[in-house]
Amino acid sequence: MTDLPPLALYVHVPWCVRKCPYCDFNSHGVGHQAALPEADYLAALLKDLDADLVSAGDRELVSIFIGGGTPSLMSADFYRGFLQALRARLPLAKDIEITLEANPGTLELGRFEGYRQAGINRLSLGVQSFQTLQLKALGRIHDGEDARRAITSARTAGFDNLNIDLMHGLPGQAVASALADIDTALALAPTHLSWYQLTLEPNTEFYSHPPVLPQEDALWDIQDAGHRRLEKAGFSRYEISAYALPHRRARHNLNYWQFGDYLGIGAGAHGKLSYRDKAGRLMVERRWKTRQPEAYLRRRHDLRGFIAGRRAVETRELPLEFAMNALRLVDGVPLRRWERNTGLPRSVLDSRLREAREKGLLVEDGERLQASPRGLLFLNELLATIDDD
Repeated sequence: MTDLPPLALYVHVPWCVRKCPYCDFNSHGVGHQAALPEADYLAALLKDLDADLVSAGDRELVSIFIGGGTPSLMSADFYRGFLQALRARLPLAKDIEITLEANPGTLELGRFEGYRQAGINRLSLGVQSFQTLQLKALGRIHDGEDARRAITSARTAGFDNLNIDLMHGLPGQAVASALADIDTALALAPTHLSWYQLTLEPNTEFYSHPPVLPQEDALWDIQDAGHRRLEKAGFSRYEISAYALPHRRARHNLNYWQFGDYLGIGAGAHGKLSYRDKAGRLMVERRWKTRQPEAYLRRRHDLRGFIAGRRAVETRELPLEFAMNALRLVDGVPLRRWERNTGLPRSVLDSRLREAREKGLLVEDGERLQASPRGLLFLNELLATIDDD
């Protein structure tokens, strides 16, 4: 199976202390004192994984990302048991990146050492802001001091690969406030920053009761000032909302954007898997798992398994699906990835890019698929030219 795209693993932990009003992920608030069913969830994850491996085979994993919800609600022993069982099932790359998402409001300081010893080597801390009023407006359960303390403790525990999530375009936010968050984060020496704009997503509390957000001109000013501040600090923007120090780009996310494969296990997890049919043609399938945690746990006793839905990605859909990911990257991707990761000739993709090229939305490079500076600014317009529906 060496001719298939690289394979990663996404693990979803669906529980959190409290659902944030902007969050549209599959997360379920349980309060501070809830005892989570760690043993049952671990057993379900492994059974879920075993079912997916029937299709994926023994391909090497290049990265693992544990997201949520709030994965830091689970103990270090939970992750130690999971990673031990995982290594017994399939090979892991020698330099594999294993990321855990963590909420500063759920972390006892001693937990970082346990996570590191369990085998996790990268942390992604959901800070969003260091300012108390903004954190309250976002429904977060931590304050700025909790965030600073968590980052310092992670460093002390040996995490030298650390992402901080920050939001901008927050209610009432001005340029100075956004830059203050960036400066506070930079002073804590992360290796990666995810700096993204607050958006009002359907099926969230903010969508039903929207806060007053900055006007469009103010948002542009915030983005421009923040971008310049991060670049000056040595962080290069490699994706629309991702900045990294040299050699610290998120491998797991790069695999998504380069149209690699990934298994998705856990309640509500999504996956993408390539395989060859009996005729040797490369096929691409998307699948997703049962969303509700209780139903997911029951499925471990059910012969139907954990899959809630699956669909083959049709040939006509592949150009847009590929471009939706690749064009988020500032440098784009080599066009040879199109042929490798879809099994289709370049002519299928080229025919859908003609209009985008004519509008100046793509870089004129015969070997890369890359958005022009204008294309990055107007990515939705760029993607609309590729969509044939």
